[in-house]
Amino acid sequence: MSELARTPNQIGTIIQRARKKRGWTQAQLAERAGLRQETISLIENGGKDAKLTSLLSILAALDLEFKIDARSRSEHRDIEALF
Repeated sequence: MSELARTPNQIGTIIQRARKKRGWTQAQLAERAGLRQETISLIENGGKDAKLTSLLSILAALDLEFKIDARSRSEHRDIEALF
């Protein structure tokens, strides 16, 4: 699974899709990540106040990783079409 995310909303959508693909509730993901369900909800809804450590814990629980790459030069509307 490789997806592009440039906004908190896009990150939240990717996390939500990965969670639902596994058939987990927010509470189940929170337990696996060592966080509160409210934190999962905040991140899935694009909350801008999410901590990086929380995000990394969620990704680890979902067996995903955070990868940094050079930004592509495609147009904004092309990127939005991916989501």
